[in-house]
Amino acid sequence: YDSLIRELEELEAKYPDLVLPHSPTREVGATTNLSTLEKVEYVVPMLSLADVFNYDEVREFFGRVEKDGYHPTYVCELKIDGISSSAKYKNGKFVLGSTRGNGFVGENITENMKTVASLPKELSRPLDIEVRGEIYMSDEVFNELNNVRIHNGEEPFKNPRNATGGSLKQLDASITRSRKLDTFDYTLVDPEKYGVATQEHALKFMASLGFRVNPNYKLCSSIEEVIDYLKLWEEKRKTLGYATDGVVIKVNEFSLCNEIGRTVKSPKWAVAYKFPAMEVETKLLDIIYTVGRTGNITPNAVLEPIMIAGSLVSRATLNNEDYCIDKDVRIGDIVKVRKAGEIIPEIVEVVMDRRSPDSIPFKMIDVCPVCGSVLVRKPGEASHFCVNEKCDGRKLANIIYFASKPCMNIETLGEKLCEDLYNRGFLRSVVDIYDLYLHRDALINIDGLGEKSVDTLLANIEASKQNGFEKVLAALGIRFVGSKVAKILAKNYASLKDLENTSLEKLLDIKDIGDAIAGSVISYFKDNMDIVNGLIERGINPVNELVSNDNALFANQTIVLTGRLDSFTREEATKIIEDLGGNVASSVSKKTSFVVCGLDAGSKKTKAEALGVKIISEEEFKDLIK
Repeated sequence: YDSLIRELEELEAKYPDLVLPHSPTREVGATTNLSTLEKVEYVVPMLSLADVFNYDEVREFFGRVEKDGYHPTYVCELKIDGISSSAKYKNGKFVLGSTRGNGFVGENITENMKTVASLPKELSRPLDIEVRGEIYMSDEVFNELNNVRIHNGEEPFKNPRNATGGSLKQLDASITRSRKLDTFDYTLVDPEKYGVATQEHALKFMASLGFRVNPNYKLCSSIEEVIDYLKLWEEKRKTLGYATDGVVIKVNEFSLCNEIGRTVKSPKWAVAYKFPAMEVETKLLDIIYTVGRTGNITPNAVLEPIMIAGSLVSRATLNNEDYCIDKDVRIGDIVKVRKAGEIIPEIVEVVMDRRSPDSIPFKMIDVCPVCGSVLVRKPGEASHFCVNEKCDGRKLANIIYFASKPCMNIETLGEKLCEDLYNRGFLRSVVDIYDLYLHRDALINIDGLGEKSVDTLLANIEASKQNGFEKVLAALGIRFVGSKVAKILAKNYASLKDLENTSLEKLLDIKDIGDAIAGSVISYFKDNMDIVNGLIERGINPVNELVSNDNALFANQTIVLTGRLDSFTREEATKIIEDLGGNVASSVSKKTSFVVCGLDAGSKKTKAEALGVKIISEEEFKDLIK
């Protein structure tokens, strides 16, 4: 077979005009001859769904749908935790596959989607049709893939969804084919064209054409039936063999869907119910300590590896001494672990009846695990700190933080490479990142790098010099100065030098800058001018063009957003407020100027009412900014 395929490839290269659309060289995954993936625009957007997290919110969704006299039936479908995709067919033959992208523009992954065995390449009828679905990797395939990667010395994938996303973006489709991806299809685009009037009919129609439809959907006629379905699959999902993180609840009748409508972000006729975090039991093998960029010491639980919500978990943060004492965690305990928000592993509780009688109570370390300095816990602080500014743990954490995505976003300079380069002596501070080009030849000889990887790394480092002032400021690792505070400071100072020459009094005059932040900024520029000057000398010296916002609509106002907004994403609303001179806060206080309340506003609205803070609707906000 392989020799025949090679012969066919040679013939096709020689006679390209004779290549058939469904040649085996294309069916099984020909190499995608693109350095980047082409863009695909959607006529019908691939909208995301609004999330609901409990039964009360499901009832609220029913209330919104039925308030205008609608009494639809509902279809419940398992929400597969994979990568959303679109598949187009011409005359019954698969011609175009793409990712969801931003919902309006996706990426062309046609060759890679041809390798998904459960996606039909030819339908049972010669139709022009488009369907949407979810491409995923089964738990079994995921575990096999990671075992191979670990055996080959490669970093394992964190979860099946990440593995699926990486597989679909391969430029060599033969790699995608080896990943054994699967798909379930659930959306028929333009159903009226095929005489399909309901979602239930659409699922059956797609199945009749050869599409793989998840068999676990259910047609429900009441809220009670829907909640019974949710309860059933909260437990039963563990037996599926693939990751599912919730249930999609849709109005069944398409004619009603059109009447109910949509917001700019999502349809009003459907929601995604997210399952509560799954809890599993495992053994706490050890407690180790990490040093943060400000010297904070964090205890971490080393766990017997266990699959939770589709990914392998072997660590969980224990936060600080008080947390460990409150949970009463001990090495050797059997603990219940879940993923907070299906993302961050956390220990829920110890299974006390399985505790060993000779277990030893937790005791916080009193010296830094890296440099051996005596740890300090200041009054009012939850964490212990290493106060040795020359501590290798602190220095490395600063470099990792500086290069990370939220800060300078130096792609390919991740945590492991930072640690390797630090241990080899190439990095001792963030300034050294911009001198790595001087060591190009030495870097090329490091196992796992090579010429192409090093040149990509150096290009990414050079590109990071274009970051704006607020990004650089946040990346410095000044205590209490994250992205939000950096944004405030960047509105008031033009450059690093400008901030270096400021005073405590000037900082305190800025709204939302208090004693702790101001003192931290002054201390940083007093003690770290070698870092600041080193960055400036290497071209990291962005200069802001300060624009006075004194006369802006929201000048010197602090605004809180709460609830679900129909006309804006949260990010869009925040940018509008900031562009008009205001600051967006995450919580309500007496200093809050007003609160913008969208749908389903909760505790922030209640607190605003209690404090007498002005509350306006989304429509009133839109009128203000006209």
